[in-house]
Amino acid sequence: MKLRSTLIAVSLLASVFIAAQKPLYKDPKQPVEARIKDLLQRMTPEEKFWQCFMIPGDLDNVPKGRYAHGIFGLQVSAGNQGGGAAGQLLTYNANEDAERLAKKINAIQKYFVEESRLGIPIIPFDEALHGLMREGATAFPQAIGLSATFNPELIKEISGAIARESKLRGIRQILTPVVNLASDVRWGRTEETYGEDPFLTSVMGVSFVSSFENQGIITTPKHFLANVGEGGRDSYPIHWSQRYLEETHLIPFKKAFKEGKSRSVMTAYNLLDGRPSTANHWLLTEKLKKDWDFKGFVISDASAVGGANVLHFTAKDYDDASAQAVNAGLDVIFQTEYQHYKLFMPPFLDGRISKERIDDAVTRVLRAKFELGLFENPYVSDADVAALKKINHKPLAEKAAGESFVLLQNNNRTLPVSEKVKKILVIGTDAADARLGGYSGPGNKKVSILDGIKNFVKNKNIEITYSKGIDWNLKEFVAVPTEFLSSENQQGLKGHYFSNSDLKGNPAFEKQDGQINFKWTLYSPDPEKLQPDNYSVRWTGKLEAPNSGKYQFGLRGNDGFRLYVNGKLMIDNWEKLGYSTKTADMDLVKGQKYDITVEFRENRGEANIELIWNYGLHDYRKDFNEALQLAGQADYIIVTAGIHEGEFQDRSSLSLPGNQEEFIHEVSRLNKPITIVLVGGSAIKTTAWKDKVGAILDVWYPGEEGGNAVVKVLFGAENPSGKLPVTFPVEEGQLPLTYNHHPTGRGNDYYDLSGEPLYPFGFGLSYTTFEISDLKLNKADYTENETITAKITVKNTGLKAGSEVVQLYVKDLLASMSRPVLEMKGFKKVHLQPGETKQITIEVPVKELQFLDSTMNWVTEKGTYRIMVGNSSKNLTLKQNIEVK
Repeated sequence: MKLRSTLIAVSLLASVFIAAQKPLYKDPKQPVEARIKDLLQRMTPEEKFWQCFMIPGDLDNVPKGRYAHGIFGLQVSAGNQGGGAAGQLLTYNANEDAERLAKKINAIQKYFVEESRLGIPIIPFDEALHGLMREGATAFPQAIGLSATFNPELIKEISGAIARESKLRGIRQILTPVVNLASDVRWGRTEETYGEDPFLTSVMGVSFVSSFENQGIITTPKHFLANVGEGGRDSYPIHWSQRYLEETHLIPFKKAFKEGKSRSVMTAYNLLDGRPSTANHWLLTEKLKKDWDFKGFVISDASAVGGANVLHFTAKDYDDASAQAVNAGLDVIFQTEYQHYKLFMPPFLDGRISKERIDDAVTRVLRAKFELGLFENPYVSDADVAALKKINHKPLAEKAAGESFVLLQNNNRTLPVSEKVKKILVIGTDAADARLGGYSGPGNKKVSILDGIKNFVKNKNIEITYSKGIDWNLKEFVAVPTEFLSSENQQGLKGHYFSNSDLKGNPAFEKQDGQINFKWTLYSPDPEKLQPDNYSVRWTGKLEAPNSGKYQFGLRGNDGFRLYVNGKLMIDNWEKLGYSTKTADMDLVKGQKYDITVEFRENRGEANIELIWNYGLHDYRKDFNEALQLAGQADYIIVTAGIHEGEFQDRSSLSLPGNQEEFIHEVSRLNKPITIVLVGGSAIKTTAWKDKVGAILDVWYPGEEGGNAVVKVLFGAENPSGKLPVTFPVEEGQLPLTYNHHPTGRGNDYYDLSGEPLYPFGFGLSYTTFEISDLKLNKADYTENETITAKITVKNTGLKAGSEVVQLYVKDLLASMSRPVLEMKGFKKVHLQPGETKQITIEVPVKELQFLDSTMNWVTEKGTYRIMVGNSSKNLTLKQNIEVK
């Protein structure tokens, strides 16, 4: 008995001793802030830096011990299960097995938890704009399409589904959503947004992020701030007033943080009032962290910190850029390669960033990791992995697509397709391609529009014919391939690079180049030897024709260039004027070699030069004529027509590119029922051809089940109910054009054009008709802390079930500062059977009427406000004034 008591005592002492050795930060019973403080004091300066550094992929075969210092997080790939003790962290790849990814993340977490010095887990992150960018993950409609549903409850359901698919794979942070305002629809990233309106974007943004945050996944609204500038150009410098930014572009971010509880934010690439957004003290510290009391962490966009040095010229080198950014309030540097740490770590160690600022940044990161429970539960469980196999969100993807489509025109009841139609011709590359839009995974057995139509009519007496016919990506010239160029028995041409713009003296260096297809927009061809605004190049060698015939051969670029063939000057564009394409007709003989010399000079910067010809191009005219011929035999014609856009792919023209508009004009001469299905994530100008066709249906990028959803709308099994989240202009000259502009000093019209849009914000037709009537407000006079409650009666006066979006706008009739002519403050989507009537309620807190006064303070000004209700920003039939006292 005595021996047993002694053993128990020894055991208890041992337990106390072991407990005493356990670091406080590893004790889940301790408060989070205490754990952070304990861990922070144990960290070396290098370890603190690594908690402020994140990278995606390219981590194959890393030496064991490389990550002993830990890291903020990784964009992890799947691949062979490993990592762990072996430290084999594999390259990011969106096309991987979900179960393998989950196990891979577990293995990598195990490595960091068990083998890094302090055992700090990573945050595995990824993109999830409208579905996780992974194989097997559901691809929902693009963000702009989700916004067009005007259904925040549906967005919550979709984001909840994406969050579940993400978390079961081990993803704990998403670099999503984009809550920038699409203030100019030429912007190539309009597709990623929720549109032009601060209110709509806020509602959709909060609905999206709250599902993730509730499931323990950090959301990262982006891009902070306003990264579409003049001309609709991506990341262009922003010099708008603080008042305008506060009342518009900042609102969706503030709502995402305050209401959606987002715990991270990503900065933009652009300048904001002369400072890079990534190193903007007013934005990141004064506004975000002090005024808004944001407790989360700020990450840069990929490689944006170095942009201060490379692009904005406000930092002398990468060290300086790093110091400026972190001192301004950035917490985490997002780079694309591990080795980049060498560029950004020095100021963390040499005092250029204060210890207090570093500790604050690291504290924000550690707080997130503790709140996520990663120290206690870093792994995906076996049950989670098993649950992955049971998920099926395809019905939800189809429902989302169906609600997103906007019927822009329906002359002569062209839609839905009549039951009498027996021969349908489907035309266009977008009918077969099933494009998903930017920041998409591969999709999960995605259904094209053509597939959807064929499946739908399988057992019906309808003949479906498909013809490519048209192409938005029509090419007139391509770069001359390397295989047809040679110099000194090597493929390609010999480049002689001069450190002046006149090809004078001896070359600074020489090298063999393959294709002459260069865009030196950020640097010169060799930054150490050539200045970006003062160099020239002469390429020499031989061209061998692949076949005999007449070629168009030449150069295109934005700088001075010349082309010689067999010593004869064929192209002379030596004076730098702007971007141009110059070609000459040449008869070439197969197997014969021709001496060629290309001369190029740059004396300003942002160089662009390409050696081109028209050989090997697809015969677009054959496709075009074949489709026209088939159209003559059809009863009904469906033309799918799309656009090209994306990140850093802004559009100067909103017209349909390629030969699409030409075809619409030609096929309309047949006087047959024609429906145009528009595919794209932004405004498309239909001005030149809309009156020549029957129906126009905008389906955005409808997701992996898009084809099934489109065909149901085309044939009337579903009724379109989407509304436009952006304004469609008549002409590009009206841009930027948004519904909520401020009053002008004269009028909105041009000498040669109306100032009115082609299709207004909030617009969308239906196969049925609705009557919106009987606006009743709960009172006529309000104080600042009260809520305006509007009751509206909606009746389906048609013969088909459908949904209408009732929209409420406010106009401040007299204010101390100019106010927009109209502001959306509420909306409600309601579904009605034929003849059915419902009364809906829209509530607007009076504080939502606030604006910045002359001293830049938020006020809800007393006075008269006009409440307007309708089904678009232009069709507001119900109006009533209220007083705020």
